Amino acid sequence: MPTTMKAVRLHEYGGPEVLRYEDVPIPELKPGEVLVRVHAVGVNPPDWYLRDGLTVMPEEMRPAIELPVIPGTDVSGVVGAVADDVTGFSPGDEVFGMLRFPGFDGSAYAEYVTAPASDLARKPAGLDHVHAAAAPMAALTAWQFLIDLGHDHPSPFQEHRHVPVPLGPGTTVLVNGAAGGVGHFGLQLAKWKGARVIAVASGAHGSFLKELGADEVIDYTTTRPEEVVRDLDLVLDTVGGPHSRRFLRTLKRGGALFPVFFGEFDPDELTRLGVTVSVTQVRSNGPQLAELGRLLDDGTVRVGIDSTYPLAEAARAHERAARGHLQGKIVLTVAA
Repeated sequence: MPTTMKAVRLHEYGGPEVLRYEDVPIPELKPGEVLVRVHAVGVNPPDWYLRDGLTVMPEEMRPAIELPVIPGTDVSGVVGAVADDVTGFSPGDEVFGMLRFPGFDGSAYAEYVTAPASDLARKPAGLDHVHAAAAPMAALTAWQFLIDLGHDHPSPFQEHRHVPVPLGPGTTVLVNGAAGGVGHFGLQLAKWKGARVIAVASGAHGSFLKELGADEVIDYTTTRPEEVVRDLDLVLDTVGGPHSRRFLRTLKRGGALFPVFFGEFDPDELTRLGVTVSVTQVRSNGPQLAELGRLLDDGTVRVGIDSTYPLAEAARAHERAARGHLQGKIVLTVAA
């Protein structure tokens, strides 16, 4: 077993150019952990938030980060070793997971990573490592917003516990940003539950979204969805932020808006319209990932891949992310 590995680290905050590919020690196993030989790494927004110094977060919410740091949370790979107290995983098992989130110590941009066993699930046999690594954060976000929160941790964004809206035949869901990571999983999970789904994205993604099961696609570059859609049960706004409130008028009374990136809302307006707004923060969850794995394995849910880059070219992957208009996920590949 080697003692050093290649990894991507931040020694300072800034643009993609601060991502440095270098030799670092292989991490040591702690109790409850599994050592994973990484084959692929999913790239997610928290990766570039960290690279930028977490300026996207209010100052009082920013955790203390010790530099240098290896970014990343989402991996797919093969178990190399397990701690003495770990059961359920053995060397040679193929696994995938979102590591230690919410937090910024996943350390996934590397050839090896230690992972809490509770954050991992068996990789679906029918999925290669690239597609498996693309799934954890985005799919778990969609799952915890739409299907099952799966924990009782308080949210930093709201006092009440997030409660998913029951979905089924007769419910209509709009997914904004439907071609992106969380969006394309949210669309498919809502369809799995039997809902009618309206997908909002740029026209270039229309055929992709129809293939995933969208009943209707609205091209936001030519049509404002809030002007043409009414009587929705739920809006999953994967873009979120300050513009999310425009979707309130599309909801029926009793409807809900779930902005993945929180914005400001007027409580009086919500009361007047008879609608609710709710958010949650995705958390690592191996058992939920195992449930998702079954849907991925049987083809009920598909993983869209926007692009792949070698681990050494993580900066190029971040440049791609900054250009936006993703169709699925960006993945880093790690040479065997």
